[in-house]
Amino acid sequence: MDSGTGSGFDTQGAGITVQRALELPGLRSGLPEILAGADRLGRTVRWVHTGEVPNIASLLKGGELLLTTGYGLGTRPTDQRAFVRTLAERGIAALVVELGPRFSRLPATLVDTARSTGLPLVVLHREVPFVTVTEEIHTEIVNHHYTLLQRAEEVHRRCTEALLSGGGVPQVLVILADFCGNPVFLETPDGQLLYAAGAGPEGADPLQVWEGLRGQRGDVPPPAGAVLVDVPGGGPGNGSVRARLALLPVRGPLAPVHRIAAERAAGILAVVLMQARQEEELAARGRGDFLTDLAEGRITAEDAPAQARVLGFKPGSSPLLPVVMRVGDSLSPGSPGGGWAVLARAVGEELAAVGVPVLLGVRPVEGRVPLLLGLRSEAERTTVADRVAAALRAGVERAGMQRPGAAPPVVVVGVAGGWAAASAGLRHAAETATAAQGLSDRPWYDARRLDIDLLLWRLRDHPDLAAFVDRAIGPLRDHDHRSRPPLLPTLETYLAHAGRKAETARELHLNRQTLYNRLARIGELLGTDLDDPQAVLALSLALRARRHVP
Repeated sequence: MDSGTGSGFDTQGAGITVQRALELPGLRSGLPEILAGADRLGRTVRWVHTGEVPNIASLLKGGELLLTTGYGLGTRPTDQRAFVRTLAERGIAALVVELGPRFSRLPATLVDTARSTGLPLVVLHREVPFVTVTEEIHTEIVNHHYTLLQRAEEVHRRCTEALLSGGGVPQVLVILADFCGNPVFLETPDGQLLYAAGAGPEGADPLQVWEGLRGQRGDVPPPAGAVLVDVPGGGPGNGSVRARLALLPVRGPLAPVHRIAAERAAGILAVVLMQARQEEELAARGRGDFLTDLAEGRITAEDAPAQARVLGFKPGSSPLLPVVMRVGDSLSPGSPGGGWAVLARAVGEELAAVGVPVLLGVRPVEGRVPLLLGLRSEAERTTVADRVAAALRAGVERAGMQRPGAAPPVVVVGVAGGWAAASAGLRHAAETATAAQGLSDRPWYDARRLDIDLLLWRLRDHPDLAAFVDRAIGPLRDHDHRSRPPLLPTLETYLAHAGRKAETARELHLNRQTLYNRLARIGELLGTDLDDPQAVLALSLALRARRHVP
C-alpha cells in the first residue's frame, strides 16, 4: 500500500507497515522525523537492511527499510539524487538516516529527491543501536507471519471438520468465502465455473458476479487484486492442475492471509476431488462389470433386473437397447489417470438430454463404454440411437480423451428386446465395435449390418484368410504400390454402388470412358469378369477382409 497509515500491520504484503516500525521502541527512541512520504507510511516493511555503501540498491530486493548513517549517500548533489532514485526504483519501503558525524542535517537535494520520487524519508535525531532496531522489526514481522498462519490454519481446521462431518466442495467454499468476506469460485483450468459461494456487493448472487467479472471464456483475465490458486490434479507430470480457486475482491480487498487460507483450502479440495473421481470411476467400472457379466452370461436374464435396480437402472417393462462405444484407439496418451471417470461423467451428462433410462459403464482394459437404454417402444430405436451416438461422441470430446488425428470412437447399436436379448446384444455389439475399426466413419453402426465384418474379424489370425485376400486382390495391391492412379479405390467404389457405372463415375469425378478403362484394367490384372456375381462376391469379401490381415 502506498497511502494512509492505517493499522500497524500490513494488510496487503507479508510484513508490517513503516508506520508500525516507527512506533516500535528502537526507532521511537531515535526521535524520528518524517521529511518525505508522510502519506506513504502504510508501505510494507518486508525486511530491515543496514548499509553504508553507494551501490546499496543493488543488494536490495524491494520492501526493505534501509538504515544508514549516510556515509554512502555521497557528497555531491548528483550522487545524492542518484542514490535516492535508485532506492525508489528498487521499491524499498523507506530510507531512515541517523544524523551524526556524517550529516547534522540532511541536504535539501536528498529531501527534494525523496519527495519527488515518493520515497518515505525519515531522520533520527538521536543515535540508536541498529541491531536493536533490526531485531525488533524482524520479531514483529515473524510474529505477524505467525498470526497469519494461525488464522489460515483455523480455516483449514474448519474445512477439515466440515469434510469429516459429511460436507463436500460447497461447504469448503462457503467457509473460505465467509473468511475472506468475498465470493469464491472453483473453476476448471480453462476458466469454466464449477462451484460458487459467498455473496457479491449488496448481496448479489455469486453467479452474477462471476459472469460479470470472469464471463464464460477462460482467457478473460481476473480483476486486479484477485487471488488465483491452483488445485493440484495428481495427473502425469509435475504441475498437473485439476481446478482453480478464484477469490474476487468485490466486497473488500484481499489480504495475504486470504491467499494462505486459499492455498490450504486448495490442498483439501485436491483430496476431495481426487476421492470423488476415484469413487466415480469405481462406480462406472462397477456398472461396466455388470454389463460385461450380463453380456458373457455370468448374470442370467432372470437375475439381471434386480441387480440393475441396485445400480439405479429401472426401465420397467420397456424394451432394452444395447449400445457399445469403443474408444480404445482414440484415447489421448496424455489422458489423466482419472480420465475414465471424467468420460463417464461427461457422457452421462450428455445422455441426460436423451430422456430415457440409461445404465452406463466403462471397461478401460478393452477401451469400451457399454450401456443399456430403456425405450418406450422399439419403433424409436433409430431416433434414440442417433441422439445417443451424438451424446457419446460429445462426451468423449468434453472429457479430452480424443487423441489428435485419431479416428473417432465407434458406436454400435444392437437390437432392442428384453433382458435375454440384451445379454446377446451387448456381446454382439462389443465384438462388432472392435471389428468395425477402420470402416468409413458413421455416427453409429447397426450391429446387424456388420455380421460379415465380424465374421472376417474372427478369422483375422487364420492363415487362410490372408491367403484368400492375396489371391483375390493381390495383383491389384501390387499395382497400386508401383503405379498411378491406384485402382483399389475404383474397385471399392464400383462394388459399393453394386456395379452402377454412372454413380461410380460421379463419386470418383471421372468421365465414363476413363472409368471403363480403369475397370477393364482391373479385370485384366485380376483375371476375372466384374460382371460375374461370384467374382463380385469374392472381391467384396476380400476388400472387407484386407483390414484384418497384414
